Amino acid sequence: MKALTAGGTGTATGEGFGARLMTPLLLGAVLNPLNSTMIATGLVAIGRDFGAGPSGTAWLLSSLYLASAVGQPLMGRLADSLGPRRVFLAGLLLVCAAGLLGTLAPGFGWLMAARVLLGLGTSAAYPAAMAMLRAESLRTGRPAPRPVMGRLSLAALGSAALGPTLGGLLTATTGWRGIFAVNVPLALLALAAALPWLPHDKHDKHDRHGPQRPAGDGTRPVRQAQDPGGPAPSRPALLRTYLRHGLAYLSIYSALYGYSQWLEEAHGYTSFQTGLVMLPMSLAAAACSLLGARTKGLRAPLTTAAALLAAGSGVLVAATGGTPLAALLVAAALFGIPQGLFSTGNQAAVYAQARPDRVGSAAGLQRTAQYASAMAATGLLALCFGQRAGDAGLHRLAAVTGVLSLLLLALTATDRALRAPTRNRPPKRSPQPCPSPRSTTPPPSS
Repeated sequence: MKALTAGGTGTATGEGFGARLMTPLLLGAVLNPLNSTMIATGLVAIGRDFGAGPSGTAWLLSSLYLASAVGQPLMGRLADSLGPRRVFLAGLLLVCAAGLLGTLAPGFGWLMAARVLLGLGTSAAYPAAMAMLRAESLRTGRPAPRPVMGRLSLAALGSAALGPTLGGLLTATTGWRGIFAVNVPLALLALAAALPWLPHDKHDKHDRHGPQRPAGDGTRPVRQAQDPGGPAPSRPALLRTYLRHGLAYLSIYSALYGYSQWLEEAHGYTSFQTGLVMLPMSLAAAACSLLGARTKGLRAPLTTAAALLAAGSGVLVAATGGTPLAALLVAAALFGIPQGLFSTGNQAAVYAQARPDRVGSAAGLQRTAQYASAMAATGLLALCFGQRAGDAGLHRLAAVTGVLSLLLLALTATDRALRAPTRNRPPKRSPQPCPSPRSTTPPPSS
């Protein structure tokens, strides 16, 4: 409990990753994934008001993902160089402005502009959070605990998974404009927590460019990966992680958006009923993100996730307008479990494989891979569905995601870098100074 209640000025025993640091980071982390999925159950209503079909409303998805794909690595780089607190706060202010613009938008073009601003503003939170965790890790001389990383992943994943349900509720009660308006109080709440609690950037700048706080004998800086005793940073392994993340989310987003539109147009459900049918996906994703945060390895959960994506695709291939509700719920859950496992597993892989001074940029590139896949998914939806989400279009979409899942399964099972466990537990003793790179022999005994 001590690690959960202490502030951001603790010691190396764990208090530095407590509530004062994590609360604003978690609040900010929900904004991008929430906006990426919340609109799913409002697309039909928006299209109806502006006379646009699925191929037209798909641009609302692509606009946010394009802005996020560009914004995530950019914000990560800015967080690494200028300071994560400044970037985090600026992003929240931009989210407020975008939420107001979308709420008052008089036309479809204004909605697209609001989605672009939302993509840029919400892109700041995740890479800035990863950079702050890196700075705290260097300050305390210990890696960020795996459960802490799991909470950050759960916040993003849980909000993305609950997005369709929340979007359906807002659309049914306040109209689709509520999907944009809800961003204003959420961003203000995150600002209220971030201003007094997040560490100032001058400390992060000292950590990045000045002498590191010694964690060994106190005579030389510690410049090592955040995960002492874990795998060394590997660029090829990191690139494979990006590819794996992108393939996984191409299947997940295709199912998320395609399945929800098919439930409304082919099965006749309302937006709120569709959100309820998608609820097992949300619950399964949240539960499996917690489970994934407590696993020691990566290969087994990621391989299992790829296999379940293939199974979910098989269920959708057989689905029709007369499919029983129980089968529809099972299909949603089969896509939710992999979402949770891939989110936590790939995040842990990025944290272990990235250079310590480039964690923000690496985290941003991970999200770029995710949102590039989301943009590809919207194009795939337009090709498979056309102007209406019918049974034939769903079957075509599921066949594609099935092939992608099998490819993902093969890539994951053969990745040797995943065989090494990620050890994000605190070391039992202070890490010793790094040996000179010019010498490979151990120092003589005293």
